[in-house]
Amino acid sequence: MGAGLKTSDLSKGPSWQGVPLQWRVLYICDRQRTGGWLVEGLAVESPVEIEIHEATGSVSGLARLRDEVFEAIFIAHAPPELDAIELVAGYRTGGTDDPLIVLGRPSEQELAVACYEAGADGYLCVSTATTQALIWATVRAVQRCQLLRQNRRFVQAERQRVQREREEAFRILQHQKAVLRELDKLSRQSRQSLEGLSSHNSELEEDDPPQVPHTLIVHYRELLRAYVIMGSGHLGSELRHLAEVFATAGLSAREVMQLHLHVTADLLKGLGSRSTRHVITRADLLVIEILLQLAEVYRARYREMVRPPVQLFFRELEE
Repeated sequence: MGAGLKTSDLSKGPSWQGVPLQWRVLYICDRQRTGGWLVEGLAVESPVEIEIHEATGSVSGLARLRDEVFEAIFIAHAPPELDAIELVAGYRTGGTDDPLIVLGRPSEQELAVACYEAGADGYLCVSTATTQALIWATVRAVQRCQLLRQNRRFVQAERQRVQREREEAFRILQHQKAVLRELDKLSRQSRQSLEGLSSHNSELEEDDPPQVPHTLIVHYRELLRAYVIMGSGHLGSELRHLAEVFATAGLSAREVMQLHLHVTADLLKGLGSRSTRHVITRADLLVIEILLQLAEVYRARYREMVRPPVQLFFRELEE
């Protein structure tokens, strides 16, 4: 059918925000063209440019919807020839979110709820509705459709961001494990050259648990969880105590790092869809701090071993 154009500042107002200035609408009607005068009035009175396409019957309408894109779809309800409720329900089943507005002869009190339940964005009684009512129903339907699509894009983008963060975090862990394996290899080669014997120690496997008591693994896991939440502000004494425990157990920095990577990997696997960037950042800070504490403990013990405390008697003090 024909197209109408009417310029107005109304289309620039906040109520029209996000609404395109050019519409292609599809009017699926019966042979009597129920509500046709409303659709034709829409092209005349709307402040935006509207191009109306008409299809008679559900088969013809669905064929147009399959091949073309429209900003809004109007469906006449004239059973048994054209049942708009069944058509809307079937169209929504396909996962589409195009704006759908039903036009029929029954009052809104009789049919509006059924249309909404089927998935329509609105229902207007052609006997009482006005063109302005159809305009604003269409604007709200178009805005709702745009919000749904925008929200779907945001959800998809957020899901992709979380997945990228997880992949990046696990790449960092794999790189750190590779560093540990390389250090272990160099250490074994050094021992072989010094001892002149072939080493029977196997290389570190990627998923091997650290060779430390299980209680230390549990304690470090709880400490890591607390560190991720609170940071180091309230855990200084805990870190110092754990470094003392590691030193008493005779753990090297490489073994502590292996323990850290094992616990961190388990924690990341349990995050699900939550962000991993914060966790991996706090985990890196924790292992740096615990290794510094461990180095200080070993340094203090080495100093005590090299220069053990000597008890001075009173006579020596007087001299």
